[in-house]
Amino acid sequence: MSYENGWAAINLEMPPKVPRCEYSAHMHWDLVNTVTGSNLLPTSTPEDQQAGSSAFVKKWDYGFFWTCLTVAKELDACRTDMGHAEYAAGGVDLRETVSCPFSTPEEVLAFDPWAAYGERSHTELVQGYNDHYALQCKKYPNSVNVTGIYISLMSGLIEIFGWDMMLMAMADPEEFGEVANRYASWIQQYFNALADCDAPCVMIHDDIVWTSGPFTSPDWYREFIFPNYKKLFAPIHESGKKLMYTSDGDYSMFIDDIADVGITGFVMEPMTDMAYIAEKYGKTHAFIGNADTRVLLSGTKDEIRAEVQRCVDIGRKCPGFIMAVGNHIPANTPVENALYYNEVYEELAWRQL
Repeated sequence: MSYENGWAAINLEMPPKVPRCEYSAHMHWDLVNTVTGSNLLPTSTPEDQQAGSSAFVKKWDYGFFWTCLTVAKELDACRTDMGHAEYAAGGVDLRETVSCPFSTPEEVLAFDPWAAYGERSHTELVQGYNDHYALQCKKYPNSVNVTGIYISLMSGLIEIFGWDMMLMAMADPEEFGEVANRYASWIQQYFNALADCDAPCVMIHDDIVWTSGPFTSPDWYREFIFPNYKKLFAPIHESGKKLMYTSDGDYSMFIDDIADVGITGFVMEPMTDMAYIAEKYGKTHAFIGNADTRVLLSGTKDEIRAEVQRCVDIGRKCPGFIMAVGNHIPANTPVENALYYNEVYEELAWRQL
């Protein structure tokens, strides 16, 4: 019933069990092995790892599976390499290379994404989303699956310029706003294709804030981010698709702005005020979140139970609530803590309808 519960939540139909979505847990190989009886390693073949991940997602009853197709590699012709810290099991994602194609803020302000990346084939983009969605459905047939865009606007700018050069260029907010407008006009081709793909629900990701909140004036967001969202999202709305929106960090200040651009559901980390979303939008929007992974990393059983209880108490009366650990269950999470989290979720997830 995981798919049925997930789809009911997206459609605000109050499923009998609160569905769940998790991030990275299906690649926590010690956890996957414990839950499924497999014997996977970070060095196992991709085929074996995928089989284990699929079995784990089914065992843990994911009602929704988070993913995006359009990621930073779409910008490889001109983008900053900020390196990557060790995160995945076995440290396979560690990358210490750092480079930036921009030498001055003036070069950032002159950047033209159309010249750098060119026009994309609408037919090929649509086919790419269709193929990705079909593959996700094959891998996780019991979950609501999506395809989507990771580099929607601010996340794309961060990937292109890197933090240092971008923040220096933002000292001229109006000129950098024009850069954002040009990028939005280029990425619009992907949104147009996403609107024409087979997936009935799509994911839009854009990290617009830090853990502590906005990193520039809120007025700048309201002049250059949210108006562009309305243009970017318009074809998806016209297609009738469900549109889920994700940002890391604390976007509490912008919850109303994000609702105003027309989304189906919010996806958030623990810093964002889920209680406010539930109170104001709990009957009109879905939302996914937002247990704190730090509690799973180092908390006691009582603390883990309290964190799950907090989330369920917020979301239980909201038809579109989907439970999740809001910033991943990474490979360094103690297996026993993850298992206990799941035990408490299974205990508390059932509604008395």
